[in-house]
Amino acid sequence: MADSVAVLGCGVGGMTAAHELAERGFSVAVYEQRPVAGGKARSMDAPGTGTEGRRDLPGEHGFRFFPQFYRHLPDTLERIPYENQAKGVLGNLVQATRAQIARADGPPLVWPTVFPTTLDDVRVALTTMLGPRIDLPPSDLAHFLTRMVIFLTSCEERRFAEYEPMGWWEFVGAAHRSPAYRRFLADGLSRTLVAAKAHEMSARTGGDILAQLILDMNRPFGHADRLLDGPTSDVWIDPWLAHLRTLGVDVHTDWHVDAIRCRSGRVASVKVTENGEAGEVTADHYVVALPVEIMAGLVTPALVKAEPRLAALKRLRTRWMNGIMLYVDRDVPVVHGHTIYIDSPWALTSISQHQFWPKVDLEALGDGRVEGVLSVDVSDWESPGILYGKPAMQCSTSEIRDEVWAQLKLHLDRPGSDQLEDANLLGFFLDPDIEFPNPTRATNLEPLLINTAGSWKHRPDAVTAIDNLFLASDYVRTHTDLATMEGANEAARRAVNGVLAAAGSDARHCRIWARSEPIAFAPARAYDLVRFKLGLGHQGALLRTLES
Repeated sequence: MADSVAVLGCGVGGMTAAHELAERGFSVAVYEQRPVAGGKARSMDAPGTGTEGRRDLPGEHGFRFFPQFYRHLPDTLERIPYENQAKGVLGNLVQATRAQIARADGPPLVWPTVFPTTLDDVRVALTTMLGPRIDLPPSDLAHFLTRMVIFLTSCEERRFAEYEPMGWWEFVGAAHRSPAYRRFLADGLSRTLVAAKAHEMSARTGGDILAQLILDMNRPFGHADRLLDGPTSDVWIDPWLAHLRTLGVDVHTDWHVDAIRCRSGRVASVKVTENGEAGEVTADHYVVALPVEIMAGLVTPALVKAEPRLAALKRLRTRWMNGIMLYVDRDVPVVHGHTIYIDSPWALTSISQHQFWPKVDLEALGDGRVEGVLSVDVSDWESPGILYGKPAMQCSTSEIRDEVWAQLKLHLDRPGSDQLEDANLLGFFLDPDIEFPNPTRATNLEPLLINTAGSWKHRPDAVTAIDNLFLASDYVRTHTDLATMEGANEAARRAVNGVLAAAGSDARHCRIWARSEPIAFAPARAYDLVRFKLGLGHQGALLRTLES
């Protein structure tokens, strides 16, 4: 008889674990507290927006982003059947060709997110390089490039020993640089990309992620920025859930995990509640794919005694990064890709979805008037806005809408443009994870883990010291090292490999990809490893000479 596995949580981590285990012949049951699968990656209908028999308008927890350095998740997507597509759900990814930094005090900065192959790509790149000024002194740009080269020529051991406990702000020397440097290269990018402040984000994580994104944009025929061609659940999560069921996975929704019971150093059972009724789940192996803030609340003294590293989960920090959908009467393409509102108080990023949703007839949804959807992520919920002077977490839903709209207008409205005129805004949908009312502030049911300086030591591995407990969530130590769908997918693969070892299975292990590093810098990294082992610092003298 096949070993049984209970998977707790049906987000990307839980669904990945169930997928890999079921393919290898395990008996898998998944338990999810929500009525739907997908976790933070899911989409949902905007309730009450459909009229005259039309389906409700689409809503999202936040827009989806699939850069080229993602390796684990695309491999999974390709194995999820979708209609007659040879590459399954992977075929539902479409390429964005541009990215934009919008600013309140000048024209936007637009650049290709693909290696320039057309005259228009070259034109856009040259326009940005030779066009609008950002008041960034050449010495500051040289300094930043020097810091990135030092990072890329540092060995992995130095990155963990020296850059992991250091903040990104300190690593890039922002305190002694120009306001434009701090605005564009230090705090602005960290707030909008990973919802973390430059002072608190680990320099190792910041350097790794920024390096991956830069490398993606400079790979010939690469795809640095991809998006789904429809609402997430329609073109990914729902087909995935259907496929899991065809593999024999039992998926239970509306099951709340109340406790993980540990006896004699092993997980004995999981206490759950279903429709108000208490129950018990037992299995040979347990894969926990719950968010860090939920798992931290389930850690008991018995679990800590068996696996001491679980005690540190409470030290990990989260922030809010949630989406709001703005429905417009006339489509607002903005740019063919993502826009970063570099100095918006609420650290906004956006994507104009309709241009990437060829399968969606918006006029057949809602009340038939909507022709465009702006999907906006709010990454700073603690800074005051420009209309009400309050942080987002203290605003009402309508105030959040007004603030986001006003901040978009401040960055995008130009003389002669009426794309963001108030009459064009028909409605909005705020991520339901933001709960109201609250006398002083809203609450967030699904915050995002942030990689604060030194936090690596507090994060556990997917395989724990408890021989039948495995972790498959984005706070687990992975090569991806970021709270993303890719990080959850990689963590789940590591957990499954642990289950295979524990069960004595001879099934093929899940593949794990390391981060991509520039081959040209490999000799320098090898030399730096020798220096590190000898207790010497990075050989950056030549680089600093070139900078000066």
